[in-house]
Amino acid sequence: MAERMLKFTATARATPEKRDAGARAGDFHEIYRDFIDAKAAEQASRCSQCGVPFCQTHCPLHNNIPDWLRMTAEGRLEEAYALSQATNSMPEICGRICPQDRLCEGNCVIEQSGHGTVTIGAVERYLSDKAWEEGWVRPLVAQPDRGQSVGIVGAGPAGLAAAERLRELGYRVTVYDRHDRPGGLLVYGIPGFKLEKQVVERRTRRLAEGGVEYVLGFEAGRDATLEQLRARHDSLLLATGVYAARDLATPGAGSSGVVAALDYLIASNRKGLGDEVPDFDSGVLNAEGKAVVVVGGGDTAMDCVRTAIRQGATSVTCLYRRDRANMPGSDREVGHAEEEGVVFEWLAAPKAVTGDALKAAGVVAARMRLGAPDASGRQAPEEIEGADFELKADLVIKALGFDPEDLPTALAAPDLGVTRWGTLKTDMRSMMTSIPGVFAAGDIVRGASLVVWAIRDGRDAAEAIHRYLAAHASAGLVPAE
Repeated sequence: MAERMLKFTATARATPEKRDAGARAGDFHEIYRDFIDAKAAEQASRCSQCGVPFCQTHCPLHNNIPDWLRMTAEGRLEEAYALSQATNSMPEICGRICPQDRLCEGNCVIEQSGHGTVTIGAVERYLSDKAWEEGWVRPLVAQPDRGQSVGIVGAGPAGLAAAERLRELGYRVTVYDRHDRPGGLLVYGIPGFKLEKQVVERRTRRLAEGGVEYVLGFEAGRDATLEQLRARHDSLLLATGVYAARDLATPGAGSSGVVAALDYLIASNRKGLGDEVPDFDSGVLNAEGKAVVVVGGGDTAMDCVRTAIRQGATSVTCLYRRDRANMPGSDREVGHAEEEGVVFEWLAAPKAVTGDALKAAGVVAARMRLGAPDASGRQAPEEIEGADFELKADLVIKALGFDPEDLPTALAAPDLGVTRWGTLKTDMRSMMTSIPGVFAAGDIVRGASLVVWAIRDGRDAAEAIHRYLAAHASAGLVPAE
């Protein structure tokens, strides 16, 4: 059997075929084509089956990657899928949007030896899509009804991962979300060229068919306080994510034409879904025919620059205050953006937005250099005096990261504890907040992070809630049938 693996010395690394940059820049379809069966098996056979699988230990979900790669190489595809989904609620989504270059693939042993990493993400996507096509994705089947209900605030990856596991365990699960579709940032924040929306919709539909109830267009705090939600359910999970955009602290930042990244991405995604989007149609949140400057260097900034290209911007420039090696976003995404025509101004930071209150005209930026490390150990950027430059900009997109909303105030829950960063404070072991029976998971606890971490947190929170409710049911403290 071993002779079918260990092919990395003779077989070169290959990714699925990528559509031509000129063609893909004109639409919002995913940029990679599917692996064919033989190519997936060939690439999986490159796995070295190393004794210490760093790919697995560096995956937040600790997916059993070497074993499902072996099964793929041997043609045992249904078994491979079953193993991949045993630890991951959304393998087809992680296979598309995880920054594998920073996680599993970036820590692959053969990558470190210079042979090129196994294309783990592409094989994971291939297995999952094959499973949907072949009917290997089973309906969600719940255990006998426990007579207890859980309310989940937030239909993003953390909330959905928790909902799936809690429903499987026999709880009645209701998921509340402010949007009109479940999926959170998977639907509204991530562009279709990275994650087509039918991929998310089939997963959320599976949960609904399995008995998970969605209450959409529901604003926690506006439509019900925390106490009112607690009265409806035996336990609550807060998985709201972090959506308060950090502002641009420069003169002219309030000008018309300066917009928040998430507002811009939501408008684009809604338009792609066929919704009425007045601010898109009016041009406020549309890059067509405009010179665009995006400020930021994370994955959200990459989503914005690549969206602007597809909307028909005349030019797209990304400003980031550090260099490429120190940017927080995926280097793979930067490569895609460069192929599509995005210009990167590294070591550059905005100083002012020019124009007037009614119309932005440009951005004055300072050249930067990296100085002494800051408190996090990263080199702090310093301005180079007298090296300012100016860029034309009809549309300036702020992609500077996100902070938590003020949930204690929004939910009328002053006893809900928060950290000094505004994230929810939870017990590290139980994942419970300062309010008994109220748990929290995902970015609202961790801060803005990756989808794969949100899935991990949601799964862990479901198990924590199960332990809590099972203990209280056995003690007769909550209704049980």
